[in-house]
Amino acid sequence: MLYAFGFSRIAVVASDLYFVDPSPRPGQEGAEHGVRLEVRMLERPPIEGSIYAAQPIAIDRPLWRFDLLETVAGPVGSHDRTHHHPNFRAWEPGRRQFVEELSADPLRWLTAKLSDLDALLVEAGHDPADVDPADAADLRDAAPEIVDAVGRLLARVRAGELAPAPAAGELAGARVGWL
Repeated sequence: MLYAFGFSRIAVVASDLYFVDPSPRPGQEGAEHGVRLEVRMLERPPIEGSIYAAQPIAIDRPLWRFDLLETVAGPVGSHDRTHHHPNFRAWEPGRRQFVEELSADPLRWLTAKLSDLDALLVEAGHDPADVDPADAADLRDAAPEIVDAVGRLLARVRAGELAPAPAAGELAGARVGWL
């Protein structure tokens, strides 16, 4: 399932995720599942056709990522793989960053991050002037709704409704989900 929240130049997308890293770092072995959220650039290509034509929308370049993940084999609610990627190089995320406050209360931490777009952009290596100034206020106002959607996704992952394991048997690597 994919949620998309669009503002003027910024989009926030969230999806369920099942993930097995084919080359895990020590301590990161095994399947993970949960919710991934990304802050991305939002583009509005020109309309092709009449005034009634559908508006093309491109949820484009990622700027920042939040992964609310847990090991599939571990205890529910452990947040043992919950982390974020404060920056990207093109489409590739930087290394996982584990933050104690994030693992202790991920939804509160996410709310705070989404409530300060300028600081998030600076941390990600981007100039806040590259986005519409209204996006920061609009994202801050929408943060509770976005975080609520993330919480609902996580509940459905934990209930076994979303982020299913791939049908194939033993997997060396897998990524199932929109993001």
